[in-house]
Amino acid sequence: MELKEIKELIKLVSEYGVSEVEVEKGDFKIAIKKTYEGVVSAPVVSIPVAPVIQQAPVAPVIAAAPAPPAAAPAGNDAHLLTIKSPMIGTFYSSASPDKPAFVKPGDEIKAGKVVCIIEAMKLFNEIESEISGRIVKVLVENSSPVEYDQPLFLVEPM
Repeated sequence: MELKEIKELIKLVSEYGVSEVEVEKGDFKIAIKKTYEGVVSAPVVSIPVAPVIQQAPVAPVIAAAPAPPAAAPAGNDAHLLTIKSPMIGTFYSSASPDKPAFVKPGDEIKAGKVVCIIEAMKLFNEIESEISGRIVKVLVENSSPVEYDQPLFLVEPM
């Protein structure tokens, strides 16, 4: 493969928003990967030295649709629903430190109301409630790290 062809591949990756391209011509193999900053990385060229061993195909992973809010654990709170974190990040109860919290215990909420912000990779994501009800308890402290599917709020359904 000539340098001109490699430059054309890099240009195509940039123009069409493709994140990765691999091309093989005989013993010549090139992989071009686009980084998050929009910069195309330098081409990686490899020439196989030994025969390539084929691996058995792996079944594709299919992402499931987000589950509806789960019921809270058994006990006094058995009738309560849980609003869970849809992602990993940092939990914020308000838009900024000088603003009031989006919700606090006793507040009534409707589906679609912003209940908190989760920062992930410097992006601030407003988290909206999928249920209507009354906030019974906030389970996470402000500025705390949260995991995917971690309970954030207990809600009494209305």
